[in-house]
Amino acid sequence: QVQLVESGGGLVTAGGSLRLSCVASGPIFSLAAMGWYRQSPGKQRELVAGIHAGGTTNYADSVKGRFTISRDNAKKTVYLQMNSLKPEDTAVYYCNFLSNDVATLRGWGQGTQVTVSL
Repeated sequence: QVQLVESGGGLVTAGGSLRLSCVASGPIFSLAAMGWYRQSPGKQRELVAGIHAGGTTNYADSVKGRFTISRDNAKKTVYLQMNSLKPEDTAVYYCNFLSNDVATLRGWGQGTQVTVSL
């Protein structure tokens, strides 16, 4: 079973930056499309960014131009560089396999809290 460990969250002021990391166990990481998701209180977990095995990326409109997803297959790690952070980016961020149907995903890690203050 794949284990996912997220890190890199914290408290930043609006306009600041953070870089999140997600280390995955398991032999198939290099073949898997991966995604970063977030969930804020009272809201459903949503897909923020995805990266396919070949490196193709896609982003939610709300983060396009500010966030960059990348991966290092040798380290089995997916990154999310977040720039120009806004208070509405405040959430717990998770990584998992990429899916348009978040409800079907299992094996979530503990996530990493990102808090953006004014």
